[in-house]
Amino acid sequence: MGANGEPQEQQPQEEAGQLVTVLSFTDPAISMDLLRAVLQPSINEEIQTVFNKYMKFFQKAAFNVKENVGEDVDPEQLIHEVCRNCLEQAKQLFTDAEKMGARPGCDLPGVKRTKQMDEESSQRGSPVPKKKKGRPPGPNMPPERVPYNPHISKPRSTEPVKREGPKWDPSRLTEATRFVLGSRANKALGMGGTRGRIYTKHPELFKYAADPQDKHWLAERQHMKATGGKMAYLLIEDDIQDLAVSEDYRESPDLRLDELKPFVVPHWMVEKMQQYMEVVRTERD
Repeated sequence: MGANGEPQEQQPQEEAGQLVTVLSFTDPAISMDLLRAVLQPSINEEIQTVFNKYMKFFQKAAFNVKENVGEDVDPEQLIHEVCRNCLEQAKQLFTDAEKMGARPGCDLPGVKRTKQMDEESSQRGSPVPKKKKGRPPGPNMPPERVPYNPHISKPRSTEPVKREGPKWDPSRLTEATRFVLGSRANKALGMGGTRGRIYTKHPELFKYAADPQDKHWLAERQHMKATGGKMAYLLIEDDIQDLAVSEDYRESPDLRLDELKPFVVPHWMVEKMQQYMEVVRTERD
């Protein structure tokens, strides 16, 4: 709360109102961009709130793709990509009406070109030639040239990761639960030389990808450095402690549990973790 008792988030709007009265209108573009810069932090927060509302759908879809395609798929990368695509599509809401024509544009890539071909073909009075179906890749085709298809299951040499049991019960997470950074857990278990190895060696662990709001909170409290666009994962300290006393690690000379530096998180972050756990766990009531 501010000194006058009003919420702090009102400040960008107040500053914007003051800025509007003093802007120089000799260059409209500069004037409007100055106003945008003042409002941008507030706009970003509201955009993040909107994405949080739909995040459970993106998360569920991304992990379904991973189950179908294999461990090479990074769900977080897919989620970030679809969020960026959403923002790109949202730009069309502000396209000039003259450029948009009579209909709002929301075509997917490739559809617009197809419609243009249809129109040109109808003007010539000839049908659009059908594309020939391509042959399946031959034995000499390099593996990397095989088209990616998320609906085709990739042969798996291991069983699907099971996310079930008491450790995947969302009620397990409370404001008293202590968390650790995945990078610190990796180092604590003696795998610091191979970044992220803990995730591939123990895919059954609960792993939460911090979003920008979470990373801002963590950086403010010096639990982590500001990472920009880099991923940051949170693991449950008890899970790492259980691994540390297991047969695989308890005799390891590289075990360094003092590296964990556990911490607790606020209620709003716990709620997001609970929702995430509910979406990705494989056990259903």
